[in-house]
Amino acid sequence: MKIEILGMGCQKCKDLDTAAKQAVQELGVEAEFSKVEDIKQIMKYGVMVTPALVVDGVVKATGKVLNKDDIKKILK
Repeated sequence: MKIEILGMGCQKCKDLDTAAKQAVQELGVEAEFSKVEDIKQIMKYGVMVTPALVVDGVVKATGKVLNKDDIKKILK
């Protein structure tokens, strides 16, 4: 599974990254994490509001910081 956090490095982006890592750890699944901070790359996903959560190339959430439980629901 590949998880990408889209955003310019703001605190909300960092919080989403932390929550995603906690969710993956609690689910016991393997995931590759990456942060996408380049605006051109972010726009390729059609994302206009960050932070955004992308799982296996599919945008799952934009403009909000999901908590680990919300992310766990997405990843199941």
